[in-house]
Amino acid sequence: MTTIFVTGGGGYIGSHCCKAFAAAGWEVVVYDNLKHGWRDMVKWGPLIEGDILDPDRLNAAMKEVKPDAVAHFAALISVAESVADPALHYRNNSLGAFNVLEAMWGAGIDKIIFSSTAATYGIPTIVPIPEDHPQWPINPYGWSKLMVERMLADYASAYGLNYAALRYFNAAGADIDGEIGERHEPETHVIPLAARGALRDDYAFTIFGDDFDTRDGTCVRDYIHVADLASAHQLALQHLMNGGESGAFNLGTGEGATVKEIADAIERASGKPLKRAIGPRRAGDPATLIALSDKAKRVLGWEPQHSSIDEIVRTAFAWHRKDDAARG
Repeated sequence: MTTIFVTGGGGYIGSHCCKAFAAAGWEVVVYDNLKHGWRDMVKWGPLIEGDILDPDRLNAAMKEVKPDAVAHFAALISVAESVADPALHYRNNSLGAFNVLEAMWGAGIDKIIFSSTAATYGIPTIVPIPEDHPQWPINPYGWSKLMVERMLADYASAYGLNYAALRYFNAAGADIDGEIGERHEPETHVIPLAARGALRDDYAFTIFGDDFDTRDGTCVRDYIHVADLASAHQLALQHLMNGGESGAFNLGTGEGATVKEIADAIERASGKPLKRAIGPRRAGDPATLIALSDKAKRVLGWEPQHSSIDEIVRTAFAWHRKDDAARG
């Protein structure tokens, strides 16, 4: 049986990928410090509590498990936090990934799936954005992830590492079966915040800028259902296990939704009006970010199945309603 060691497997995307890995018949072992992950999200294999910034603990865990591959999700994701405290992101995201690679090397593991991001591209000059678009991030979060991509390429060249760097656009939605979903503290993502507006009478959903050069004046983003992301990770690891070539893959739909369209979809899912407010543009927000994901479709055989905006929002709203009720 294939064994996969999942760092950050108690988090949003990591937990959904664990479910997909287990469904593929793989043994899943989660390594998570639970600072941003959740114990109740670890459902498909044992949990080893540990930090990627603790090399001794990480090395010991890797040697004990002896996995066939690693899926690395453990990272900080707040762009605003990365600007306010870049050292925190470089330490956790870049140094932490280095520790993971070193632990793999020490345990004789040569395959890794890396959770990367479209933030490595910066402001796009071509839309949809292809994988060979210049990478020039505009914030420390994007740079911290791009540094890891550089390490992966260099380790592949020097040491024979096999890797897939999966560049997400806007991960969204929740488990189709309602078992797990998106939970961040604090929450900064648009769909959970829109769901909050539909669930709480005292909260107004804020749209940051309504004067962009788009069809309704609000930002356009490429939203990809987390279940589709999970299937891409499973296919990417299978690709590596079959001797496939290392590289980077965009994960998106090739289409985009505006923030207003997300708000409208929340109203359809909830059956009630959403209280809205208009705020100023956020610094560095491009008008449109859309992926060109033909490579993932061609090389991995990947095709999104659940990424219509209504399905994304419906699953997300159902999860947030259930999670809010359970947590009081």
